[in-house]
Amino acid sequence: MNKIIRFLPLILVIALGVVLYRGLSLNPQDMPSALVGKAMPEFSLSSLNNANKVVTKVDLAGDIVLLNVWATWCPTCKYEHPYLLDIATDPKLKAQVKLYGLNYKDERMAAMQWLTNYKDPYQFSIFDEAGTLGLDLGVFGAPETFVIDHHGIIRKRFAGAIDTRVWRKEFEPLIKQLISEKQQGI
Repeated sequence: MNKIIRFLPLILVIALGVVLYRGLSLNPQDMPSALVGKAMPEFSLSSLNNANKVVTKVDLAGDIVLLNVWATWCPTCKYEHPYLLDIATDPKLKAQVKLYGLNYKDERMAAMQWLTNYKDPYQFSIFDEAGTLGLDLGVFGAPETFVIDHHGIIRKRFAGAIDTRVWRKEFEPLIKQLISEKQQGI
């Protein structure tokens, strides 16, 4: 019994090392979401550019949607922005995928000025000043991007900036699949 007690700290250190080593192999951008495979949550918020225009889940329906969570206080959003402009101006993609913004926990005037300064890639941005829709989506911060299919089902959640490499690896195959499903009426 005495020998077992002497080795107990060593066994605990080894077990802790195994757990920590496993954590190093995880991808921090691969954040699971309870909403993947489920319908977009109900919401009613104003448009960023027009406080009197109410945007709801219905405004996102029927199209393949990239819903990009962004904010002026987010330095990574500034890095990601030129790539979003490329997506928004790609004629082939623009015809098949709608890019919408979710301005998260921000000030309306600052956000509108930011889009004026850096150009606006979004068809429209939803203004989520209190973060209510972000909370319903399980947003941890900005940027995050959700892929929503033409049936209004969330198919992917990606935390982090989109750039060319990420687009090709994480988004392009899914977008092609969704375009094919929509064309087949699935």
